[in-house]
Amino acid sequence: MNVYDFDDTIYAGDSTVDFFFYCLKKKPAIIRYVPRQIFGACRYALKRITKEEFKEAFFVFLSALNEPEEYVEAFWNANEKKIKPWYQKQKRVDDMIISASPQFLIEPMGERLNIQKVIASPVDIHTGKYFGSNCKGEEKVRRFYEYLPDGVIEEFYSDSHSDLPMAKIAQKSFLVNGNILNTWNVED
Repeated sequence: MNVYDFDDTIYAGDSTVDFFFYCLKKKPAIIRYVPRQIFGACRYALKRITKEEFKEAFFVFLSALNEPEEYVEAFWNANEKKIKPWYQKQKRVDDMIISASPQFLIEPMGERLNIQKVIASPVDIHTGKYFGSNCKGEEKVRRFYEYLPDGVIEEFYSDSHSDLPMAKIAQKSFLVNGNILNTWNVED
């Protein structure tokens, strides 16, 4: 099986940020949440709150969306084209996505790509509240083995060095820079 990070790996951009701006365009009233988002970002930068608390502050705008699932579907209708062509050419039936982005946002795109399993951060689509840990770094490895205790990763792809724990458990890993795939020497 091949395992992929999502944002800036197989998706050109950060889907969470893109989703916020998509929602802002469709429902401008959510701009009222920007001060709370900025305050959360500042508190996180000063190490006063956890990553999950920061992201909850960011996702507070979800509470203003009447049917957030419809926003997600419409977002992917508009943004599915941002899946990188190199991925489209090599995708396989047994691919897996593992991402720090919210499950509610990534899973529908996984379904469109016919990806059987998406592991992502557990966030309530109606409130923006986390009901588990942010799926990043070592948490990705823990969640992968929770799902597949004997799982073997043939190839792992990511744009971020924060995914080194995942890269280390794969037989072969690649650092993605735009559409360029570089072999990732995890021993360095």
